[in-house]
Amino acid sequence: MSFRYKYFNRDISWLSFNYRVLEEAKDTSLPLFEQMTFLSIYSSNLDEFYRVRVSAYRNAAEHNTPIEEVSNPGSILSHINQIVSAQITEMSDILCNQITTELLRHNVTLYTGQMPTSPEHLMYIHDFFMNEVIPYLQPVLLTSGTRTFLRDNRPYLALKLWHKHKKDATHAPRHAYALVKLPLKDPPFFNDMPRFVQLPQTGQMHHIMFLDDVIRLNLYELFPGYDIEGMWSIKVARDADIGVDEVGEEDIVDTIKQNLVKRTTGIAASFYHDKDIDPDLLRYLKKTFGFKNTEMVESGRYLNLHHLTQFPKDLIPTEVLKPWQPIHLRKLQMTSMFDAIERADIALHYPYQSFDYVIRILTEAAIDPDVEQIKMTLYRAATNSAIVDSLIAASHNGKNVTVFIELKARFDELNNIELAERMKDAGIKIIYSIPGLKVHAKMALIVRNTNHGSMSYAYMSTGNFNERTARQYTDHGIFTSDKDICSDLQQTFLFLENQNQKPKLSKLLVTQINLKEKIIELIDQQISKAQNGSKGYIMLKMNGLQHRELINKLYEASLAGVKIDLIIRGICCLVPNQHYSQNISITRIVDRFLEHDRTWIFGIDGADGIYLTSSDWLNRNIKRRIEMAFPVTDSSIRKDILDIAHLQLADNTKARRLDEHLNLLLPPQDGKAKVRAQEAIYNTLLLRNQ
Repeated sequence: MSFRYKYFNRDISWLSFNYRVLEEAKDTSLPLFEQMTFLSIYSSNLDEFYRVRVSAYRNAAEHNTPIEEVSNPGSILSHINQIVSAQITEMSDILCNQITTELLRHNVTLYTGQMPTSPEHLMYIHDFFMNEVIPYLQPVLLTSGTRTFLRDNRPYLALKLWHKHKKDATHAPRHAYALVKLPLKDPPFFNDMPRFVQLPQTGQMHHIMFLDDVIRLNLYELFPGYDIEGMWSIKVARDADIGVDEVGEEDIVDTIKQNLVKRTTGIAASFYHDKDIDPDLLRYLKKTFGFKNTEMVESGRYLNLHHLTQFPKDLIPTEVLKPWQPIHLRKLQMTSMFDAIERADIALHYPYQSFDYVIRILTEAAIDPDVEQIKMTLYRAATNSAIVDSLIAASHNGKNVTVFIELKARFDELNNIELAERMKDAGIKIIYSIPGLKVHAKMALIVRNTNHGSMSYAYMSTGNFNERTARQYTDHGIFTSDKDICSDLQQTFLFLENQNQKPKLSKLLVTQINLKEKIIELIDQQISKAQNGSKGYIMLKMNGLQHRELINKLYEASLAGVKIDLIIRGICCLVPNQHYSQNISITRIVDRFLEHDRTWIFGIDGADGIYLTSSDWLNRNIKRRIEMAFPVTDSSIRKDILDIAHLQLADNTKARRLDEHLNLLLPPQDGKAKVRAQEAIYNTLLLRNQ
């Protein structure tokens, strides 16, 4: 029997996730610093969403072409803007009411709309403006002959002005419009101004203003021949797609460098404007800059709230979440990494456990005279990467080092180019991007001579070789010397160098080779179990679920009676609570750390397979990337993975259940004890390390 299955739109679903981030910003049980951090993350997420996803919809709507499974991109674009406008209104309310009220309780006044009234403060603001701010300002009067360009993701003040000398009894008033760009401190503009200005303290009270408002109070200095009727915040988000997917290796570096310049001058994806903006001014801006209705996004007084991370830290209340120091494994003390891996597989669960062991094995490999070869993929690395430093040291010590570096990792292109050039100068063999594909798999292989002959040591992970994000993102990594896996890994690296010959893999699952087919086989196995009277079970934890063929397979499994637990952080196109999905639950977890790891469990207690993977089930992962999934076979590691999964499914504090309307529902409490998965996982791993 066939059904007309339903699917959420991927980007409407993502907005539901970002709203979950916004929910954390208004959680008053969190320390104020954490609330402000989540508000910053929400704003930053939204900016990237418009620069990447919304720009794709805009292009599709303009050319009347479908985008993925969407036949009417203009309709989705309008829906996105409606949702975002409502969310931004709520974000502004959180800032201007909740956050400011809490700051006031701690003797900090953050002015959000209302202005200081004391002569001392007004004089300080004026002096600060004249001495510190005005050199950075470039006011532009908008006339029919004016040519100006709105820079990407940079807030402006749009002004409505009146000519003073034309406002008399015999002449009709004549108005003018102007723009003033806010000189905010954002890369690569590090010489600009900080977002927050600290005014003189009065008694125990501290006073903070947005730089926006310092400028607002003094704009009359820039327009002496005009009266200012009003001023409102605006900004443009521009298309961030630099279009290099099909570029060959010989041209990739130069093409990316050239196109990175174009990123800041790309076509407008959206035009944010204060919802209270003067209608005449808004119409003028639309006409002057050619904005379309589908590009208009109502916003609030303050844009780019990711700048909340610049708020003076010494004025934020000191109570913060107790830090969880990364756990260092007792079993790895006083032993070499190679000896430890030869004894047994080793798992690391970040950020609960330390990432230092990844750096440590590369450092050992760099100085070990028996190490001959190191191969690695790099997708996103830290700016001052200890990983890259270790690889360079290994090359200087005569090791044969090969690094496949993905130059098309969006927003990390320039950093990856610089790292690649450093490594190349050090004698490392660099393999660049594959046309039409991104290499997203995270893997490393070290080949070493031992008393027993040549041995290989593999490291595979769900997350990047990045010591910075390893303290913020949840991920799993495994070291192993399993001969089959090391052989598979060696063949996979050869495949990256030459895609004409596909390897035959015995244990690893790799997209473009065998991954999708194996997933379908594993789901079919659970369907067969359920149809034969046994219990079929699947647990999938990923960042995104979109691929319709695989979603349909989950619907089929649900209809057969297979119990399916999904933990999906972001995009989720599968619709729960339908008759064909009644055995499927969807959980989202947003907490202190970004949930980034991907885990697939098939069968009760993983009897039919546990896999860790770099791959989500988005179209891009299955169709346009090189991803890898690797099996977990060690009994103690399997127990850790299963226990972590059970704690995540039991979370009734930071988890939410997704319903058929994309609403986020708190799991039923039913008198159960509070479970906060991240805290419970850390405590469990800490106890097991004793």
